[in-house]
Amino acid sequence: MVRPRWVLMLLLALAIAAGFALLGQWQLGRAVQSGHVEKLPTETVMPLADAAAPSAPIRQTSTGQMVEADGRWVPGDEQLVSGRLNGGATGWWVVGHFEVDGMDAGIPVARGWAATEKEAASAARSLAAEPASDTSVTGRLLPTEAPEQPAEGADPHTMTTVAVAALMNLWTQYDEHDVYEAYIVDHGVVSGLDRIDSPPPSQEVELNWLNVFYAIEWTVFAGFAIFLWYRLVRDAYQREQDELDDAEEAREQAGASSTAP
Repeated sequence: MVRPRWVLMLLLALAIAAGFALLGQWQLGRAVQSGHVEKLPTETVMPLADAAAPSAPIRQTSTGQMVEADGRWVPGDEQLVSGRLNGGATGWWVVGHFEVDGMDAGIPVARGWAATEKEAASAARSLAAEPASDTSVTGRLLPTEAPEQPAEGADPHTMTTVAVAALMNLWTQYDEHDVYEAYIVDHGVVSGLDRIDSPPPSQEVELNWLNVFYAIEWTVFAGFAIFLWYRLVRDAYQREQDELDDAEEAREQAGASSTAP
């Protein structure tokens, strides 16, 4: 092991192992960096115009943002959405139509939750009877959901998602109008309905496990470089010992032959 040849080989193996270790450290850094979540001020209420624009998907950074908007409700455009969870219980949402001032665009607003369809329908009728007036709404902004086909045997008009494309087709006299590709979960309280449970979006940090796996691989490679050097030295040593043994055996046989009668 202390021969110059093997010392140089050891230095080479250590250099290779160090390179592999640096690659592993880089992969770990990538795992943490890609898992980093920027803390967004979702609970700070901002104007709807700063978070979204009509006829355009909302930005990822705006998803879950608390927003406020001035405008007016459109009575009679209330729709019921089934299968909505609230505090672990399944029930119905009443979704209204809100026209935003200065944008000439509408946005769906989930106004409240009811445990039964009857309660939700009753609340929707009460909201439809209210006269239109200037007001404001404050709530959490969420992207539109995809439409879903009703289950077999269910009412074909039953809605199970807040799909803007489906809602705007049900709103009265809503032709050549802009619409937001999002909806708001109202944080206000509506008579006859429970306030919808809408927690802030999760912002937990998750590691990129693929990068962690690569980091482990590079660590194994670094160890293998040292192990390979050890095996080469061991094999060379064993080969020399075998040659010495063969030479000794040959001498013994030669000596035995010379003393034979």
